[in-house]
Amino acid sequence: MNSIQKKIWTLAAVVLFIMMAIWGALTYYNQKTQNQYNDILQRYLRMNEVTSASQQTITDLNNYLLAPNAANLAQLNESKENIRKARLEVIGLRNAENDFALTNYMNLIDSLVETTDRSLMFQSEKETEDSAKAFSEATRISKYISDMTLTLLDTELKTYDRFYRSIIEQSAELKKLGIWLLLLIMLLLLLFTYWFSLSITRPVLKLTQAAKELSRGRFDLQIEVESNDEISFLAKMFDRMRININNLISEIQQKAQLENELQQNKLLLQESQLRSLQSQINPHFLFNTLNTLSKKAYLEGSEETSDLLASVAGLLRYNLKRLDRSVTLYDEVKVLRQYIEIQKARFTERLQFHTEIDESCLHIQIPGLTLQPIIENAVIHAVEPEENGGTIWFRIINGDERVTIEIEDDGPGMTELKIKQILEEHLIETEGHSTGIGFSNVVRRLRLFYGYEDVIGIESGSGSERGTKVMLKIPKTRGNE
Repeated sequence: MNSIQKKIWTLAAVVLFIMMAIWGALTYYNQKTQNQYNDILQRYLRMNEVTSASQQTITDLNNYLLAPNAANLAQLNESKENIRKARLEVIGLRNAENDFALTNYMNLIDSLVETTDRSLMFQSEKETEDSAKAFSEATRISKYISDMTLTLLDTELKTYDRFYRSIIEQSAELKKLGIWLLLLIMLLLLLFTYWFSLSITRPVLKLTQAAKELSRGRFDLQIEVESNDEISFLAKMFDRMRININNLISEIQQKAQLENELQQNKLLLQESQLRSLQSQINPHFLFNTLNTLSKKAYLEGSEETSDLLASVAGLLRYNLKRLDRSVTLYDEVKVLRQYIEIQKARFTERLQFHTEIDESCLHIQIPGLTLQPIIENAVIHAVEPEENGGTIWFRIINGDERVTIEIEDDGPGMTELKIKQILEEHLIETEGHSTGIGFSNVVRRLRLFYGYEDVIGIESGSGSERGTKVMLKIPKTRGNE
């Protein structure tokens, strides 16, 4: 991961490298020009050194001729040695332009040395006149050397005039090149700085925009930052925080929905219990009275009446249970049989009731008072209004994951509007129901109990077709929890 600090150091390194490159190029060119100037100056100095050495030699020779002692002779020998050294240095100045003149120049230097030696020899042999002539010759040669030095310097100036002009032209071109190069470097640095700033500010802007969206409550937008530094890591942590907040909100909403459903369930149960209580007159007293009447009828030999009273008492006792407790299918079927016995005593042969029950399913849990209101609804609408009565089929069918309970009648059927009202849990009057619990109440309690909508289905004929079939789809897992 490239850190922001590394990016800043990279920018600084690039700028430093460019500055070092410019400084190195300028230093190299300046040193090269300086070396060329030094070479030319050395050429002039070497030629001037020959003139000075020749003049010093003439002076020292004159001093020795006037006062021939050891000190003046040593000084003269030193001057001769200096002029020989100067001659050797001048040899390196030869080129195509000054070849001939420099050759004559070397010969003049050699002649000066020879003439000086000849003057000394004549002086040692006491030939004063010849020594003086040799001194005069040496003086004339020294003057020639001075004139030749000026001639050579003039030739050097003409030779290097083009060089001076080329240096001036190069300096002007270099100045122009330096300006264009500076502009180019500034442009490249601006572009690089712009790109570098974007690599930092663009992720920050995206992160800022994401923070604004989160402040508006939009937790479903994914935070994506294309970067490879600390900002990218911050964006990932920010996105993880968004996901956690979103999950937390979802959990809170689910809990609120669950609490709302539980509250509705409680209200529904309270309403059902209230309706049940409203439809009963002192149920405990009535229950005890029915038991007493049942025993009295049995003792008097009216067994049919005793059984009927026992069924009513059992039905009443079952209705006294709390509706917020689940029961087994076995309990529901048992109280259903008691209810049918009571209705058969009322309708005699007009009520036909057929059952197909899979005994292995009777342990399944189901809300209390679920089956009786549905059967009672069939009795009220399919049997009671018909002159010849009607038939009700009750089936419990075992499936792979669910148990299907079917309640079917051969009555006139339901309209589409009423089926829709029941499935949408609209409040429908329940006049005539012994429990005060309507069909819609049963549908709502089943959905709350099992936690999903597809728990009940209703099929009903229309026109010439008759009959209504109610299908309850009960999951098996609820009974094993």
